[in-house]
Parts: sequence; C-alpha cells; structure tokens
Amino acid sequence: MGSMSDNVRNLLLEGWEDVYKKSQLTLWILLALKHGEKSMSDIKSFIIEKTNNILEADDKSMYRALRRFDEADLIAAKTLPNAAGPDIKMWHLTETGIWLLETFIEKHIKGVFLNPQNKNLFS
Repeated sequence: MGSMSDNVRNLLLEGWEDVYKKSQLTLWILLALKHGEKSMSDIKSFIIEKTNNILEADDKSMYRALRRFDEADLIAAKTLPNAAGPDIKMWHLTETGIWLLETFIEKHIKGVFLNPQNKNLFS
C-alpha cells in the first residue's frame, strides 16, 4: 500500500477533531458550571481557556445547547439586569445536572481515561 499524502492525513485528522469537539461541548458546558454560575460569555471563555483554545463554540451552538440543557432540567438561569444592554442570564447546574456530571466523570473520565490500567495507552 502506498503512503497517504500529508493533505489526506490532515483532512482525516480535521474530520475526527470536528466530531470530537462537537461531542465534548456538553461535558465542557457542565464543567464550566460545576463551581458556580456563569453567563454564556463566561462559559465560552472557560471552555476556550481550559481546552487551550482547542474547543470553541459559536453563539448559535451555545444557545442551542443551553436551551436543550435547560429543557432537560440540567441547568437553569436567573436573569440579571444590565444597564449597558440586554439582561444577562446567569446559568447554574440543577440537582439533576450535578448528578449527571458527577456520574459521567466517575464512569467515563475516572473509570476510563484516569484508570491506571490505561496509563500506557496514551504514552
């Protein structure tokens, strides 16, 4: 078999990364709210900072995700007045959201990625 060109390899990597990033948004939104309420802008900044600029969501994706999580009772918001413009929604985890995040972390992060048996898989 011939070797793949760098262009094809990069396309494969970009495709995988795109799917990976979309699947990570839920986790990172919930992690952003784990230790307190945040505005959508603060959530976006948290995600960018904590993922070293690898994961970034546009406003449309964020609004859709926040609305979906609100409807599922994972998060809720309180509205604060803003003298400089529109009111600001401050989002926080609900009891269900806290449970879901903690359970997911135990099962998938600690149980798989941080499992000592899997240590050598990433080296």
